[in-house]
Amino acid sequence: MAPDHEDRKAFRELGDGASLDRVHLGCHVLADAVGQVVALLVVLALAPLLKGVIETGKARLQSRRGPSPLQPYRDLRKLFGKDRSTTPDASFIFRVAPYVVFATPIAFAVLIPVLTAAPLSWAFMADMVGSGFVIGIGGFFTNLAAMDSGSVYGGLGASRSRFVSSLAEPTFIVVFFAVGFISGGTVPFVVNQTLFTSSAAITPSHALIAAAFLMVVLAETGRLPIDNPNSAQELSMIESSRLFEYAGSDQALMEWGGAMKLFVVLVVWLNVLVFPPGLAGAVTVPAFAVAIATLVGKMLAAAFLIVVIESALAKIRIMRVPEYLGGSFVLAFLGLVLSTLGR
Repeated sequence: MAPDHEDRKAFRELGDGASLDRVHLGCHVLADAVGQVVALLVVLALAPLLKGVIETGKARLQSRRGPSPLQPYRDLRKLFGKDRSTTPDASFIFRVAPYVVFATPIAFAVLIPVLTAAPLSWAFMADMVGSGFVIGIGGFFTNLAAMDSGSVYGGLGASRSRFVSSLAEPTFIVVFFAVGFISGGTVPFVVNQTLFTSSAAITPSHALIAAAFLMVVLAETGRLPIDNPNSAQELSMIESSRLFEYAGSDQALMEWGGAMKLFVVLVVWLNVLVFPPGLAGAVTVPAFAVAIATLVGKMLAAAFLIVVIESALAKIRIMRVPEYLGGSFVLAFLGLVLSTLGR
């Protein structure tokens, strides 16, 4: 039996509805992709500026003129204009490491709330633990390349870096466990919303966890009091000594990747643990403009805090690093205990 007019009309409306759903889904995916690209461009563009602001702020606080905040951009341009160099006995790891170090903070930025409060398309590929593994790949390849170069200082820096990381990992684990226990999840987009909707004020457990995380961030990114990024003494370097054998564009990628690593872990600290308000609720131009301006303000506040810390503290000896990171572990554990008792 042939379908009558009413049946044909129903089929036509059903097809129109399915087409509208596909168009809506396509627009949603496109908006997420645009939002993700904008977030990644912000990380790429602002990471060197954060490094420059910190160096300029330290100089001004110490009554020195110091470099311009834009100096890291000039350094990168100069390095990209120079020739690459490799040690004769280095393997492919030495040549691949700069690209891995540059790519891992970008991949990490996909998983965290850089500009948006709602998770975008790829945000659920990994939780906070998985994100930590992603950002750790860059450090792993940096250590391999430092040892592969055959440089004495590179091997020394790699050994010290692994020593610091091994002591920082217990604090990371306790922080992730405490955050998961409080918020009921470990995805950064879920954690920040839960932490700041369950309580109107910052609780002591929340403050302790944030302080412990900042201490570990300073250690993992080669900042004072663990490492002096401006030091020229080879025997006291950690981060810089691992890059001794690089030159040209490879060194530029390593330097840029290190700046992005500091930027993205501070984004986690700011937008997940400390002050997530200001994130865009929708992928629109006004919302993203406000989110970018808010992120710049937060980063300036974080840079000022780092400037004060690095101007007030001296680099500690390598044998006292366990005391520092042990203190961060105690703070994180106390935060976990207080959050448990407060339930």
